[in-house]
Amino acid sequence: MKKELPYSAPSFSLPDTEGKDVSLKDFEGRWIVLYFYPKDDTPGCTVEACSLRDARDHLADMGAEVVGISKDDASSHEKFKSKHSLNFTLLTDVDGKVIESFGAWGAKMFGREGILRKTFIIDPKGMVRKVYGRVTPLGHGDQVITDLEKLQKNGS
Repeated sequence: MKKELPYSAPSFSLPDTEGKDVSLKDFEGRWIVLYFYPKDDTPGCTVEACSLRDARDHLADMGAEVVGISKDDASSHEKFKSKHSLNFTLLTDVDGKVIESFGAWGAKMFGREGILRKTFIIDPKGMVRKVYGRVTPLGHGDQVITDLEKLQKNGS
């Protein structure tokens, strides 16, 4: 079921790589680029993470934080961040409840289910303004910058 934009982002509280809980409300007053990905250090997920890493400083200048979520544990996230010099927060959703609440769990190839590669741009009031339903990892960071610029220009 596709929701009509804008809509209120589901609230969440998940641990980061240091075990500190991070909540949606922690980003109140700032834009957030929240992305869901299947697994640390796999080819597509690495390309996507590195694209967002490279865009992060520009996004930060625009008042946006980047946050990634997968089911991987904190140790896996820490290795992934270190190996690829990721400069943003990764959160652990072991039971998948937040992943499901954002609609980022579903049918994949060969009849399997799993985490879908989805990104959400959430405004400073906690409203989802843009959803990328099928992310192309290469160049995703630039795509997010372009769309965030449009959203901010249009006063969304």
